[in-house]
Amino acid sequence: MEITKIEKIGLGIAGGIILLSLLLIGKSAFFFIIGMGIVIGSVPFLFSSIKESKENAEREEMFLEFTRNLVESVKAGLPISKSIINVKDKPYGSLSQHVQKLANQIQIGIPLSEAIQILSNDVNNKTIARALTLIGQAEKAGGDIGEILEAVANSVSSTDKLKKERKAAMSTLVVQGYIIFFVFLIIILVMQFKVMPMISGIGNIGTVGQAGGLGIGGTSADSTEISTAFFYLMMIQGFFSGLIIGQLSEGKLKAGMKHSFILMFSAFLMYSIIKLIVG
Repeated sequence: MEITKIEKIGLGIAGGIILLSLLLIGKSAFFFIIGMGIVIGSVPFLFSSIKESKENAEREEMFLEFTRNLVESVKAGLPISKSIINVKDKPYGSLSQHVQKLANQIQIGIPLSEAIQILSNDVNNKTIARALTLIGQAEKAGGDIGEILEAVANSVSSTDKLKKERKAAMSTLVVQGYIIFFVFLIIILVMQFKVMPMISGIGNIGTVGQAGGLGIGGTSADSTEISTAFFYLMMIQGFFSGLIIGQLSEGKLKAGMKHSFILMFSAFLMYSIIKLIVG
């Protein structure tokens, strides 16, 4: 994957912040500053992932429109190669440049099957790649190419419809996943900043009592270790909760990365602010 200029700038700024945070080691603001550096470095990659997802969705929608236009042209009696050239100037959003490249390749004499394979590699979308493979094989085998194109268009339309229905059906589970995580987060924060100091205080009383001969045993908890453990627990929970939400809503773990980022950032932000206030 090629790193864009914005992503390089984000990584540079993040590296600078992390280096500056090393001057605050041992202070309460250390984790907050270093965390903000990591967040700043991650944001450009997050936006790139979201942009890529939107472009893929748009390409699938525009490919459906492109296929329907081909069906109309082929059924009117034109060969598929000529039909592609005729529709190349129609607006297909982010797919337009790929359609124009396909038409230009056909015009300079590149075989249709080879040009379709190049288009499939350029678009890098599984749904479109399957449809293009069917079109290429149909063109080689002959037969009623119009009927085959129409079947391909119906297949792409059905796939898109199923994806939207799945996303709508799973939206409730996504909301529930967020609610469950934030309830978990509140419980952890209450335990760390309210319950654990009380338990630590009881342990300290027990230690003093034992030294004074009262016979009450006990050891004080290491607050730093407990704080670190709770912090890691929240981060791990946020990461895997986001992946599960993405898998349920869109059927892909990769789609859960944005949810993981939102949950982890929310946990980090709440934890850091409360820690700065409470001390």
